[in-house]
Amino acid sequence: MKFLKIFATVLLILALFITVINVIPPKKVTESNPFMVGEGELPMIAAHRGGGDNNPENTMLAFRRAVSDYRVDIIESDLWLTKDGYLVYNHDGYIDRTCNVNGDISKDEAKSLSKSERHYIKDMTLDELKQYNFGYYFENEKGERIYKDAENIEELGLQIATVEQLFEEFYESHPNLLFIVEIKNEGEAGYEATRKLAEVLDKYHEYKDNIVIGTFHPEIEEELEKNYPHLMRGASTAGAAQFVITHFAGVNLFDSSSFACLQVPMEYDLGITVKLDLASIINRAHRRNIAVQYWTINDEWEMRHLIDLGCDCIMTDDPALMRRVIDEYKAEK
Repeated sequence: MKFLKIFATVLLILALFITVINVIPPKKVTESNPFMVGEGELPMIAAHRGGGDNNPENTMLAFRRAVSDYRVDIIESDLWLTKDGYLVYNHDGYIDRTCNVNGDISKDEAKSLSKSERHYIKDMTLDELKQYNFGYYFENEKGERIYKDAENIEELGLQIATVEQLFEEFYESHPNLLFIVEIKNEGEAGYEATRKLAEVLDKYHEYKDNIVIGTFHPEIEEELEKNYPHLMRGASTAGAAQFVITHFAGVNLFDSSSFACLQVPMEYDLGITVKLDLASIINRAHRRNIAVQYWTINDEWEMRHLIDLGCDCIMTDDPALMRRVIDEYKAEK
């Protein structure tokens, strides 16, 4: 009987402890977060790679149409450092999948090239990269490669795009445009890429508060946190995992995350499926002024589901579809 009383007391104390730490307001990451929407507002649209379903991914053509035609709030992409020190937008570290660097071979052949056959951004200068048509393999809804034979690639916006080029394009006309970028280089190249990005932002200083920077590399995350604390960071894989685990354990008060944006898929496979499309995760993040952004959502039902949950941003390859869905929600109000 005495053991049962002690056990019950311990359980009660534990329950009170968990209740208290979930009631105490957690420390906010930042007082102001432009990537968060207000209560009851619809989520922002982020054009993933500029919206690769609608236009050739990561090209100025895609970025321009994402902003003008689909009225996106955010442009999302990845950054790589060229041989001569320019930051360019591309998902892969090589360019074979999207441009005509290999001449007239098929898309499947381009995708199946071995690592030794690929053309890597780190080995090429910006001028060398600008020779190629990055809309070469793009197909429209009819399956037509409408830019395959384009000659005026610079005018069309089909060359590889630089960070400075994108900022310059919208700096005056769209001062509130937001950016999600991921620094893909690691080690010394990653440090240099970080420095270059900060350098460009010094020139386009109003965009310093409009950008969130992510990386998969711990040393680059540490570099950002230590030497560029004024720039907002996205959650690393480890950081996002820590936030989610402490949330499910009910001890999120002890989470020391300092990122501004939690960027997650709707679910994650760890042998078992862990669902992350939960209002409780969004609400917990919002208590710390952390924006919750879901990727990469190209299905209308999933878009509507996340809108109803109250997330801050939906990253999509199909901003045209996302714009239609958002506009329909607005019309229903």
